[in-house]
Amino acid sequence: MAKAPFQYNPYLTAIALAYRNTTVSLIADQVLPITPVATENFAYLSYPKEDAFTVPDTRVGRTSKVNQIEFANSMLTATTEDFGLEDPIPSKDMVNAQTSKVGYDPLAKSTEYLTNLVLLDREVRVAGLVFNTNTYAAANKTTLTGTAQWSDPASDPAAVILAALDSMVMRGNTLVLGAATWTTLRQNANLVKKILGTASSSGLLTRQQVADALELNQVLVGASWVNTARKGQTAALARTWGKHASLLYLDPTADTNRGITFGLTAEFENRIVGTIQDDPDIGLRGGVRVRCGMSVKELVLGNDLGYFWQNATA
Repeated sequence: MAKAPFQYNPYLTAIALAYRNTTVSLIADQVLPITPVATENFAYLSYPKEDAFTVPDTRVGRTSKVNQIEFANSMLTATTEDFGLEDPIPSKDMVNAQTSKVGYDPLAKSTEYLTNLVLLDREVRVAGLVFNTNTYAAANKTTLTGTAQWSDPASDPAAVILAALDSMVMRGNTLVLGAATWTTLRQNANLVKKILGTASSSGLLTRQQVADALELNQVLVGASWVNTARKGQTAALARTWGKHASLLYLDPTADTNRGITFGLTAEFENRIVGTIQDDPDIGLRGGVRVRCGMSVKELVLGNDLGYFWQNATA
């Protein structure tokens, strides 16, 4: 049997699985948690909310049969998509690294670089899905303007968020914010006053203070940057997560077969990293090609299990 040109590398795969970019805040894995699926083409269940909130007759007579009910569900299908990148490393770079005394590993560094870009691409996809008005039910989205925006001193974000929590069919437990939104929210005079309980309207709130005050599990802040300019043009950096906010009900234990949650990410097999050895098309002396990627599908399972504020800050 011919030897496969692409070889999985456990050492590089371990680097990719453990790698976390410390210079940016990537929150995609927390916003849409990953759950494994056995095949690329997979099925997942959708449950009508009526079944969970319609109370049947539970009375049982002394000798009568117990009332029987059947939970309905819809079987939906989806397919994971492949996302990956390669980095060619000339043989002379490998030789130079071996003779160098600084301990530089071209394969490990390439793996980190590729992993960062693949994860940033995932971050862009998740942000585009979660911070999108089309994702949410008609009653679960609001566009803020003027004094209603949380950057305005007259705004009262606590009242707005609490009202949304009370309106959700399942109370949200996660607040997702763009970096700019968080900067203004943590300084909002009315919110500072309510949480710190002082006459002073100035101060800086922590994520934990906001989460505790609103009885949330977590406050997630997307702080990564992405270059929106086309290749070859002057870089135009923008925040991956815009000036918006989302309130989500997330169950990290939910998967494609059970559990109710706003959304999740189906992943086929683990994130992969491997090499194509002795590639003759890299430089004069050939080289090694490093490949990193994942097979995933980001899904929103309950559009009424989230609440979206567009333009939460100016």
